[in-house]
Amino acid sequence: MADPAEHRPEEEEEAAAAGEDEDTGAQVAPIVKLEEVAVTTGEEDEEVLLDLKAKLYRFDKEGNQWKERGTGTVKLLKHKETSKVRLVMRQAKTLKICANHLVATTTKMQEHAGSDKSCVWHALDFADGELKEEMFAIRFGSVENCKKFKETVEEIAEQQGKNEEKENEDVSSTAGLVEKLSVTETKKEENAEKEETPAEEDKDAKE
Repeated sequence: MADPAEHRPEEEEEAAAAGEDEDTGAQVAPIVKLEEVAVTTGEEDEEVLLDLKAKLYRFDKEGNQWKERGTGTVKLLKHKETSKVRLVMRQAKTLKICANHLVATTTKMQEHAGSDKSCVWHALDFADGELKEEMFAIRFGSVENCKKFKETVEEIAEQQGKNEEKENEDVSSTAGLVEKLSVTETKKEENAEKEETPAEEDKDAKE
């Protein structure tokens, strides 16, 4: 005689299936309500001039060797108001900034160790929260991307040089105009003094 306490596997499966199909009608409210948060990247006022995948390296002066900085996307961003262009690179998964500096007139791209997929350059970088002189090397997946990056940076550096020359010319013109106005004002004051002098002499003579 079979023991009533014993259950066959088939019965257990049927009971489990019945439990799964049973709808209690209960509604479970979420424990924590998450609100949508606007994420700012600091790039909202900038126009993307270039956006390429690459691997970045930084030269470690103490160890005298190249160290990997991160793999991700390198961007060239132009500010809509100032027209300044900066190079920003973030790591793919963490989005941590591994390069962040302006493209200056002194920025020069050079081929790295005979590789036509890599470039080397110096920059005053702000990725770690303070300005530091760094030497970077960047490697792209193709020769075309590396060439495009190098040429774009060189064009920007040249344009920045022209902008600085124009700014200097504007400053010089403004300074010259101010100086000219100052000289004119001085002459007017001198002429006014000369006109007053005869009248003062007549007054002194009468007295």
